This record gives sequence, structure tokens and C-alpha cells, in this order.
Amino acid sequence: MIGILGGTFDPVHFGHLRVALDAAEALALERVHLVPLNHAVHRGQPVATATQRLEMIRAAVADEPHLIADDRELARSGASYTIDTLQDFRATFGHTRPLGLLLGSDAFEGFPGWRKPVEILQLAHLIVLQRPGYRLPDDPALQALVADHGTRDPATLAAAPAGGILFLSVTQLEISASDIRARIAAGRSARYLTPAPVLELIDRFGLYRR
Repeated sequence: MIGILGGTFDPVHFGHLRVALDAAEALALERVHLVPLNHAVHRGQPVATATQRLEMIRAAVADEPHLIADDRELARSGASYTIDTLQDFRATFGHTRPLGLLLGSDAFEGFPGWRKPVEILQLAHLIVLQRPGYRLPDDPALQALVADHGTRDPATLAAAPAGGILFLSVTQLEISASDIRARIAAGRSARYLTPAPVLELIDRFGLYRR
């Protein structure tokens, strides 16, 4: 199964990388594609350019074969919708290869309001990355989704191309891209929050300074 982790990655940091590697190991994923968005739909636009964010991801994963920088959303104009990205993955990998869309529990709680959620589940499994002890909210739409699609067996996902929902406990590092940007803007160090090659690129690009 191929994993897909989307985000702004402005900048990519150890919180992103650790959960991606956790999922790769726990689910025996072939690899995880880190897909930086082009044009955000429900949040502010990135500070770094598309080229800069992609280069930072490439630098961060250069020595980790399970993690791949993927530029398919950056190559597509317009707003970045998950349904479009998954259709692009299907065009690349065919309709029988299992795909797993990695998303945080907060993002999953808003999943019924995403564009074409039913079609998303027809294209990929959902792998919900959660803190240990996480409890699903009492939302009828979410409860129905999990009742219809939920599984606790990773082998179920590997046996089908799409349609499953699995909750996976992963390492939760309290790191945020906004905090990294704020530290750099204040002249403070972001060391040990993101890989050293990423910090080198941030310095070279002059990013996030006040």
C-alpha cells in the first residue's frame, strides 16, 4: 500500500516526518508520498513558495527511502482538493493498488464536509493518525462513517484498493510550522524542530524573518 500525506509543509518538520514514518512501519507501506498543497482552501496561503517548500521536503527526506517528496499538487493550477489529488494518484498507479490517505484526527472530524467524501473513500483508505486514548466525537456523520468503513486490521486495508478507515496511534510531537515561523521571525533558534538541511534552506532563502 502507498501512503499519502498532504499539507502546507511551511516548513516541513519532525512532527510530519515522524508520523509518516510511524505509519510506514506500522502498516508496512511501500512508501509515503508527502504532497505539499498548491493553493490552500480552508487556511491561509503558505509563506514559502511552492518551489521552496518542495525543496525543503526533498532535503528533509533525502536519506529516508520510505518518504517521497511529491509535486503533483504544485504542478496543478487552482485550489488543492484531496479528491483531485487522489484521482491523479489513481491515474498514476491504477485502480487496484491500495492507497492510504494519512490525516490527523482533527482533519478527520471535518471529513464529512470535504469535497466529495464518498468519492474519496472510493479512491483510498483513510488512515487516521491519533494520539493514544483518542475518542471519536459524538457526531452522527462520523459515527456512521466508522460503522460502515472502520476496521482494526491493517491486513484489511492491504487486501482492497480503497474504502476502509483505520485509526492508528502514532508519535505525537508538539511541533507546529507556525511556531517554527514565529521563532525564526523573533530571531530564536528552530534547531531540533526540523531537520538541519531544512534550516539551512530556510536561512539560504531568507524565509520567515520579520
